[in-house]
Amino acid sequence: MRILLLLVFVITSHLSFGQDDLFGLIDSLEYSEFELADDLLPERMLFTQKLLWGEKGLMRKTGLSPLNRKQRVKELKWRKSMLTVHQALGYVTLAGMITQGVIGGKLYNGNYNLKDTHEALGNFVTATYFTGAALSLFSPPPLISARKEGLSGARAHKWLATVHLSAMIATLHYKERDKSLHRASAYTAVGAFATATLVLRLD
Repeated sequence: MRILLLLVFVITSHLSFGQDDLFGLIDSLEYSEFELADDLLPERMLFTQKLLWGEKGLMRKTGLSPLNRKQRVKELKWRKSMLTVHQALGYVTLAGMITQGVIGGKLYNGNYNLKDTHEALGNFVTATYFTGAALSLFSPPPLISARKEGLSGARAHKWLATVHLSAMIATLHYKERDKSLHRASAYTAVGAFATATLVLRLD
């Protein structure tokens, strides 16, 4: 459990401070402008992005995605597709969370016929949640690392990600250990995730 909490801290620290526009538009520069730019990578990247897409990242060392202008244009298209799927999975996950919460409430009230449905839906939500998270964490970096002053929807979204990621891990951890903590963690995850989805509309 301590290892999982440490992982949450590392990831969300980079989410909060490493790059301020992870979920923003990737087309902040036109490709024609990008072709004239000197830098192929932004100054700031998530550590997960640097691990794969950095100058000495895995994709560069293996030759799967060499660092040049032509390849970076392709990566930006991949990024756009990955974040589009990330957003779609977010809505699917939120719908699943709400449905699971309703079923879970009935289960706690003694309707044990829904136990299998609750568990199956829980596995589905877990899969869509962590798939969506991976798509954002490991997407190619944008052209530039934008940084806005003050509170923004994107920044609030990342702060809330700290909450719902921690709550999701706690929900899984206490699933068979403590029903009360499992339930509290699940409701926290749903609330934080729903709010994180809504605050993006503030920008």
